[in-house]
Amino acid sequence: MKRALVAAAVALAALAAVLVGRAATLRSRQVDPPAAQPFTFDSAGAIERLADAIRVPTVSSEQGPAPDSVFAVLHQRLAAGFPRVQSALRRETVGGSLLYTWLGVDTTVPAFVLTGHLDVVPVDSGSEARWAHPPFAGAVSDGYVWGRGALDDKGSVLAILEAIEALLAEGFRPARTIYLAFGHDEEILGERGAVRLAGRLKERGARVEWLLDEGGTITRGIMPGMDRPVAVVGIAEKGFVNVELLASDAGGHSSTPPRHTAIGRLALAVSRLEADPFPVRVAGATEALLAHTAPEMSFPFRVAFANLWLLERPVLARFTGDPRTAAAGRTTTAVTMVSGGTKANVLPLEARAVVNVRSLPGDSAAIVAERVRRVVADSLVEVRVLPGVSEPSPVSSPESAGYRAVSTAIRQVYPGTVVAPYLVIGGTDARHYVGITSTLLRFAPGLETAGSPPRAHGTDERVGIGEHAQAVRFYAQLIRNSAG
Repeated sequence: MKRALVAAAVALAALAAVLVGRAATLRSRQVDPPAAQPFTFDSAGAIERLADAIRVPTVSSEQGPAPDSVFAVLHQRLAAGFPRVQSALRRETVGGSLLYTWLGVDTTVPAFVLTGHLDVVPVDSGSEARWAHPPFAGAVSDGYVWGRGALDDKGSVLAILEAIEALLAEGFRPARTIYLAFGHDEEILGERGAVRLAGRLKERGARVEWLLDEGGTITRGIMPGMDRPVAVVGIAEKGFVNVELLASDAGGHSSTPPRHTAIGRLALAVSRLEADPFPVRVAGATEALLAHTAPEMSFPFRVAFANLWLLERPVLARFTGDPRTAAAGRTTTAVTMVSGGTKANVLPLEARAVVNVRSLPGDSAAIVAERVRRVVADSLVEVRVLPGVSEPSPVSSPESAGYRAVSTAIRQVYPGTVVAPYLVIGGTDARHYVGITSTLLRFAPGLETAGSPPRAHGTDERVGIGEHAQAVRFYAQLIRNSAG
């Protein structure tokens, strides 16, 4: 017995040594750049110009984007607010969208694209009274600029323009061409904006090395084992597909019901789907996220993430315990619409549900539909894919020149911040530029803290005055690094 205990102790000690040893071999993947260059700009004017842009209600709704005439007002304000940009860059209007070309000194070097969008989501009917300031007033108060679009996405569009206006004032000329592509219907899939902007670049044979759109941000308290801010740069984004479930029945009087009405059959199908989610899959962008953050984690977490071969189950349980991180590890299903029945005493002829699926790279719409059919497992419930599918994006390399440029600028402007690639769980205009470049990145300066209510798309959307100033500095540093 004593010999067995000694042997067990030795085995445990050896295992512990292996676990700790593997954690010790993790090496930081963070760049160590020189300090950011000095940069000055009209910070007070920048706040007023952002507030002025918010005052134009460029709302995209289910009925479509705001009329071009509304975007024309915003275009005029941008032209007046950024006179150097207006004169030094070629500007084209594409419906409500804008395409700028800043010609580089050496046109043989591939360009890069900075993109964002000018439209905003609607404000929920009846919710304006809950806002601290009217959503389209562009109020500047308590250290914030308030209003719809302050973060998503007029904040980053205006920060890009501010950076270029100040660089032009310094006499800066880019060594290579830079395109600015600002769509006007991103909130409703970008089919009239980004699709046409990308098409125009393609028609011209534009050679683009990389593109940066919104998507990632700077987070605090969200990644486990991290007490420092983590800037996540999207290198891929999920696809989305709406799947319809349609249960049919013969109908009749409610006094002689079948075992399951159409609604009951539909409810069972929905229940099966929710009880059997897609499996967790740590690969691609999510695997890259863990590889870049694990070396920076506190020691217990570093041990865990360095030894997934043994500790995968508890690590994945921790990872999927928070909906924000869980969505990065699996294809998600959300039942968002249900309808059925016409009268209390009439058996419904049919019942319908719509399931919104956000799919990981590798899970095509066809794969999603097949799995839904298998899980529902009811021949009397029809499963079909609705129009408007967006397949998951390709995964860009975190070793690319574009990723290194973005990572370097983040580390210069936000010292001490850990930078990591990740999977964007929503949708951005970047997916429409797949045919333009193989390096599509998604990051816009901002701060998301664990436990805080969402500001983008939420009530009291706002951006801190200091946050916006740092965003301007980030884009200026990125341009200097990449085209200086």
